Amino acid sequence: MPARTLPPPFHMLPITLGRWNSTSSHHRDSAMGLGLGGPPPSSPSTADPAAAASSVASRRTIPSLLFFCRHRRGGLAPSIFTCLALASTVLVILFFLQRAVDDVVARTRTVAGHNLEPTPWHPFPHSKVRPDASTVLRCSYLSCPRLRITLPSHASFDEDGDAGDSPQQQSCPAFFSSIHRDLEPWRRSGISPAMVVEAGKHAAMRVVILDGRRLYVDLYYACVQSRAMFTIWGLLQLLRRYPGMVPDVDLMFDCMDRPAISRSDYQDGRPPPPLFRYCTTKDHFDIPFPDWSFWGWPEVNVRPWDEEFRSIKLGSQAINWKRKDKTAYWKGNPYVQSPIRMALLNCNDTKKWGARIMRQDWVEESTSGFQNSNLSNQCNHRYKIYAEGFAWSVSLKYIIACGSLALIIHPQYEDFFSRGLIPKKNYWPIDPTNLCQSIKSVVNWGNNHQSQAESVGKRGQAFMEDLNMDRVYDYMYHLIVEYSKLQDFKPVPPSSAQEVCVESILCVADNQHSQFLERSYASPSSFSPCTLPPPHNDVGKS
Repeated sequence: MPARTLPPPFHMLPITLGRWNSTSSHHRDSAMGLGLGGPPPSSPSTADPAAAASSVASRRTIPSLLFFCRHRRGGLAPSIFTCLALASTVLVILFFLQRAVDDVVARTRTVAGHNLEPTPWHPFPHSKVRPDASTVLRCSYLSCPRLRITLPSHASFDEDGDAGDSPQQQSCPAFFSSIHRDLEPWRRSGISPAMVVEAGKHAAMRVVILDGRRLYVDLYYACVQSRAMFTIWGLLQLLRRYPGMVPDVDLMFDCMDRPAISRSDYQDGRPPPPLFRYCTTKDHFDIPFPDWSFWGWPEVNVRPWDEEFRSIKLGSQAINWKRKDKTAYWKGNPYVQSPIRMALLNCNDTKKWGARIMRQDWVEESTSGFQNSNLSNQCNHRYKIYAEGFAWSVSLKYIIACGSLALIIHPQYEDFFSRGLIPKKNYWPIDPTNLCQSIKSVVNWGNNHQSQAESVGKRGQAFMEDLNMDRVYDYMYHLIVEYSKLQDFKPVPPSSAQEVCVESILCVADNQHSQFLERSYASPSSFSPCTLPPPHNDVGKS
């Protein structure tokens, strides 16, 4: 008689959890000059992954128990009451296991925006796709290695947070001195834990860096599209770029557009809460930081900065200056609560105003594979217009990179590098009060003084070429170092924060995002960061 095969013990029974396919949130941008949009998100599954996993376990476990009860083991057969008690116990365990897993899934926030509401100060449509249990556990709790990063042989870190000298060390660009100006409000008072907590009222996330190699994030709100993911990725690449050299730091970051810390609210001498974001104004204390698009913007098919700049520069060289279109060109989304962009639509007359104004529909572009939005194909005009949107626009760097004469309509906002731009040296200022006529006047001047106009455009392009990712990481490094010197406490991650790493970001990213992220990997630098210039007041104004 053939031997009977007994079922495996319960803990060896396979339980398969469904695989989650994430979808990025999509939103027509209300701030960027490039606009936003993308393919509409696919409909999320309505099935509960944790419940499905429990159901699978139940369907496999109960028949196994019945099989066990019907067959003798060692000449004995358990009673029906024993079998029922065992089955009931297993079901109760599975029920509470499902609830526990369900609770973990519901409470775990991810950089992809899961279990997060949009920022209340700038609401936007947000897709609430729920990840399955295996994704949450694997990406949020099991992905980050605990190995220490080995420092390059040259690297050192003194008590002031400065990198050791190296033969390749060079001076930073002059606009880096803006770091001193941005941090001046806390020079006397220092930065206390209470100030950081106060800044959290305006923040989308809290970032804590420890030992120059570990990064923790406490997520408060979702950011539009993949801003949070790519911003945190950029910080992780900084730790890879200068391993072990970034000091311990605790900072609040908002990834939406408009500054929030108004100078008028702190005229009584109180130090303002320190808040990092992508831009600021002369009327705000917000601390500008490199925006997410330096590491790529998958929703609009914009590549990481070094790669995109090379493509734009190559495209700008396809036609020499004399053969370029003699008109001024702008293409973007005017419907972003921007009076300047709406006024710009009235200038769309090449004969009367010398300007070609184009509306950009990113939803349509995404469905056609971005065939008409390649930035390197938009450098065929002698003049390119920059107009702010809901706030500042990431399009500034791409416009200046073209080598055309950049016509910048009097900006209210400034990002970290625009403080280094000098009027009539790197770009040409445009008066917004008589917009169309101002554009026409500069176009006429440039066409009558082609050599001078071309020189301004080339100097602007050279400025952006110098702003490669080496300099971007240097700016990030020095800003964080100087900020950390003002802290009067030792940073400790809050209990609600999670450690993130390269592996955990790639784990939660969808295929499209992963492709862009992997193209912006940073390698450890073989030389120290550039030398930060001392404070001074002669930095160019944008």
